[in-house]
Amino acid sequence: MTTHALGTTDSLPLDDSDRDESALSIDASSLEDRELVTLACEGRESAYRELLARYERPVFSLVYRMVRQRTTAEDLAQEAFIRAFGAIESYNPSYKFSSWLFKIANNHTIDWLRKKKLDTVSIDGSPHARGEEEVARTSWDLEAGGEQPDDYVENRELGGQIEDAIAELRPDYRTAVILRHVEGYSYDEIAETMDLPLGTVKTYLHRARGELKELLAPRISS
Repeated sequence: MTTHALGTTDSLPLDDSDRDESALSIDASSLEDRELVTLACEGRESAYRELLARYERPVFSLVYRMVRQRTTAEDLAQEAFIRAFGAIESYNPSYKFSSWLFKIANNHTIDWLRKKKLDTVSIDGSPHARGEEEVARTSWDLEAGGEQPDDYVENRELGGQIEDAIAELRPDYRTAVILRHVEGYSYDEIAETMDLPLGTVKTYLHRARGELKELLAPRISS
């Protein structure tokens, strides 16, 4: 049994072929994602373990920044891996495995967000940021799209109001905003992760910024 932050590999879809792995001496860490998927489809536990090791942190990080609750993020991330591994034979190798996995995690989290209204989103950067540069890169940037920070931010008290306003956005807008302004994703990366056309992503972000202006206006003027 393999233990990790999201649970154990006991919950993953494995078969008896894993028992022969020691004899095959496969160094899973040296394989590409597509090769690991092929082995996983054959029921090799070491392939599942390696995929989990590679993407456990990024998937959890994405989900956590969307829900802002560590326990909930751990549960959702584990569920996303179970869904992905359970459907791994449907993976199309013409696409990046990471994009396929993030889509599953993103869609699962959005489904949860639609059922649960959350009220906190950090604008101070990733909780896993290492160093000032990474904190700055993943922080909420009000300048994107032409807005000037001084139009909104006069003191840190407004940070909580921005968090509340983001929480009022519809889940798709919220996801796009977090991916863009917290994760630091490019428009193309957001489109790939959310499985949307590039133009739709830009529309979502434009409308989200417009809604945030309306939501923040009375709070700023008061």
